[in-house]
Amino acid sequence: MRLASMMLAAAVAAAPLAATPAWAQQPAQQPAQQPTPGPSTTPLVTPPPAGAPASFAPLARRLLPSVVNIQTTQTIGGGNRAGRPDAPEVPQAPPGSPFEELFRDFMDRNRGGGARPGQPPRRAQSQGSGFIIDASGIIVTNNHVVDGADEINVVLHDNTILKAELVGVDTRTDLAVLRVKSETPLPVVPFGDSDRAEVGDWVLAIGNPLGFGGSVTSGIVSARGRNINAGPYDDFIQTDAAINRGNSGGPLFNLNGEVIGINTAIVSPSGGSIGIGFAIPSNLAKSIVAQLRDGGRVRRGWIGVNIQQVNEEIAESLSVPGGARGALVARADENGPAAKAGVQNGDVILRFNGQEVREMRNLPRIVAETAVGSEVPLTVWRGGREHELKITVAELPADQTAEAGNTPQPARPGAALELSGLGLRVSPINPELKERFSLRDNARGVVVTEVTPGSNAAERGITAGDLIVEVQQTRVTTPTEVRDQLERLRKQNRPTALLLIENNQGQRFVPLRLRPAEGRSPG
Repeated sequence: MRLASMMLAAAVAAAPLAATPAWAQQPAQQPAQQPTPGPSTTPLVTPPPAGAPASFAPLARRLLPSVVNIQTTQTIGGGNRAGRPDAPEVPQAPPGSPFEELFRDFMDRNRGGGARPGQPPRRAQSQGSGFIIDASGIIVTNNHVVDGADEINVVLHDNTILKAELVGVDTRTDLAVLRVKSETPLPVVPFGDSDRAEVGDWVLAIGNPLGFGGSVTSGIVSARGRNINAGPYDDFIQTDAAINRGNSGGPLFNLNGEVIGINTAIVSPSGGSIGIGFAIPSNLAKSIVAQLRDGGRVRRGWIGVNIQQVNEEIAESLSVPGGARGALVARADENGPAAKAGVQNGDVILRFNGQEVREMRNLPRIVAETAVGSEVPLTVWRGGREHELKITVAELPADQTAEAGNTPQPARPGAALELSGLGLRVSPINPELKERFSLRDNARGVVVTEVTPGSNAAERGITAGDLIVEVQQTRVTTPTEVRDQLERLRKQNRPTALLLIENNQGQRFVPLRLRPAEGRSPG
């Protein structure tokens, strides 16, 4: 008991210093006596960094009225869940959403265990955040905050409750737009330029964490361009400002009071903040929010290509200047805009609409943000030089799973061959191999029938049943053509061969190190 009391007293005494940075403390009425300067003396109080405010209070006071709490209600049925007859049904965030598990846990606590078999449906509630961008009542939040809600209410800073109408959602970026009706104009906050935010910049997060509305936390931009596998257009701002459940959909502000991000996800083994939060950049959100507000849906650009990352070996194989950069076209849909513009399999897209494609994942976002129907320049690397093309951007189809069919090709004659130095045995397509490897009727190329364990090909993921469609961007249909292409590359002293491999997952380029064939010296 004595020990506990002493520990408690020590904790209370330390709390004020822990809660307020030393440089933010008010100076004493009488200045403290300063130590005599000397080689071993250091300042007792660290001054604030250049440009840092002594207090965020004026900024927070100005911004708080524009941030809202969002309360949603959803009907929970009394039926059983498949495989778990005693488990309640739970509203779900979008599959794969970073908040899927957190949302489920939050809903479990709020409804006190959920409906049991035989009980009537009941109402479950959840909470999130949002911010006002138009005085008429336009509010931005996350899609997963309002997904599946039967009723949405917005709570203003003065505790006024307004019923909200869902204007539109975009599941690919987890954004939603709401509309409320107010008798008086509402306070708004503007979007800022997220591209100008640098790592180390101060930021404020305001929202409704764990139901504690109107909470302000501060931190810095920890990183830019984070990919957390939440969607195809990941480009998150990472921050160490405390973000918890209920902060979703709330704004991340710069010190000018501009929204540079929408707080969306956290990394946390415990469900609480550990200083790793992610916000959708405002420059990605602005056009999406505008489209949702005006038309209720998002139209995205599309050019019809399957792409893959250019690694150092692929860049070396294709002699790409500047090393690993751009997006390698594994397949151009023959009916898509890219193929019509002259893009070919094996091209490396270096620039699109004047923007550099630094790596593969940049291209989908750049294309998606390009106006549908516009004709834009496209730069590709092919055959050792750049080619300038013009492409007309189409609208992203609702369903991209259907692929354009290929013209059936008859099986080509030829004998099976061992590709010395690569650890591969290949054969022409024939009815027996089609049945053995479940190949498509219109499959074309050369079938890999054996892969030597531990070989470069095995390490690169090539397996029996894969098809070699191209070697160094040259179409092959027989084992002899594959061997001849490899021999040509060896005579050119090329260190790698670039193979286009096809299987039931699609097409991809695979660089393989060229070793001398058996019976030849490396010289």
